[in-house]
Amino acid sequence: MVTSAILVARPPTVARPFGRAARMFERNVTVYRSSWFVLVSGLLEPLLYLGSVGVGFGKLVGTLPYDGHRVGYAQFVAPALLATSAMNGAIVDATFGVFHKLKHMKVYDAVLATPVGATDIAIGEVAWSLARGLIYALAFLVVAAAFGDIQSWWALLALPASLLIGLCFAGVGTAATTYMRSWQDFDLVQLAILPLFLFSATFYPLSTYPSGVRWGVEVTPLYHGVALLRQLTLGGLNSSILGHVAYLLALGVAGVVIAGRRLEQRLLR
Repeated sequence: MVTSAILVARPPTVARPFGRAARMFERNVTVYRSSWFVLVSGLLEPLLYLGSVGVGFGKLVGTLPYDGHRVGYAQFVAPALLATSAMNGAIVDATFGVFHKLKHMKVYDAVLATPVGATDIAIGEVAWSLARGLIYALAFLVVAAAFGDIQSWWALLALPASLLIGLCFAGVGTAATTYMRSWQDFDLVQLAILPLFLFSATFYPLSTYPSGVRWGVEVTPLYHGVALLRQLTLGGLNSSILGHVAYLLALGVAGVVIAGRRLEQRLLR
């Protein structure tokens, strides 16, 4: 009863220093030191796709038109798979990891007995999801460069762009997880991720979609990530890149804010 009273009496955490969020980040680093294979396993799927496209299917397709010139199919698909790597790295911890700690391990209840607040927890978890997404993106970018699928020096900005994609999916994923009640709800996560992967102009240009479907593709977050990375890696920069950045940033920040408020409500009620 005393503990409950203390927790209820805690002031809102939105004004607390963000430095306390680093405690949650450090905890995740400590945990994954003995589970490094989990990080590696999540990278294999997009790398296998890249390999199969480069040595198999890509040779059958040949080249595709992009920004007034033609590029190899593997070069066209590589930035999309890079965006997918950033998404996968961020979404796993932001959903499955957060739910496990929130619902079953009760990690956050224990954390709130310290000066760390609910908003700090949300920021720390999103920061860790970003770090995991960055690891995936860096490894994938190195492999793609080794395959010759990088065509522009603007690709140096692909890593910060991948962080932005990770922020978007980590923020939205963490916020969505605070509404989940059981493991069955994670079927909805898979139901969302698979269509995003297949229908975000990942494997073919946006122009191939029917006009009635194209607008729906253009509002999905992975499409904006794919379009952003294609411009950077293939050298077709134009003013639309600002729209992609603004979209991903706005969605990510909104997700973090909602996640912080929802954790506040669930843990301190």
